[in-house]
Amino acid sequence: MNPASLRRTLVFGGARSGKSAHAERLALAAADAGEIIYLATAAGRTDAEMQLRIEQHRARRDALGGQWRTVQEPMALGRALREHGRADNVVLVDCLTVWLSNLLFADGIEFPEMGPIIAPTAFTLERVDFLRALQEAPGRVILVSNEVGMGIVPQGAVSRWFVDEAGRLNQSVAAVCEQVHWVAAGLPLSFKGGPC
Repeated sequence: MNPASLRRTLVFGGARSGKSAHAERLALAAADAGEIIYLATAAGRTDAEMQLRIEQHRARRDALGGQWRTVQEPMALGRALREHGRADNVVLVDCLTVWLSNLLFADGIEFPEMGPIIAPTAFTLERVDFLRALQEAPGRVILVSNEVGMGIVPQGAVSRWFVDEAGRLNQSVAAVCEQVHWVAAGLPLSFKGGPC
């Protein structure tokens, strides 16, 4: 595959697998002294544990160097890709599963422990818009996502729904991307598109 045609890359793996660090290195290498837009989906999350994670990510990016600009977008990823994606920059989205969680709880609904889960309207609309924007993106886009479906099947209905939808989202994004990398123990493995 021609390196110029590798515009979209999905990097996925388990928690603390090294996927974000790998995606950041890919973004820096692809930027060629241009700007890297870091689309952060954890915007608005204020608990201490999430703030610590955000600070760790920032410190790692600062240590890498390069021209990073953080844009916080917890919901409208499709709009953000259209607004910030250009042929001469790199957009790094971190991460899709946090975004999925944001969409699931967008309406503040209390979900039942048993029975069917009805997705909020925002989930359906934003998911469709995001996938369309990803297909149309004019420049380099690197996406980070968690693989959450390799453990036990969760007991609660909303947790099962989340695992199912994260798997479906990863499949849809992987189908659009020219490259797909799996990361485990800090080691990337190419599933699609040639070497890492």
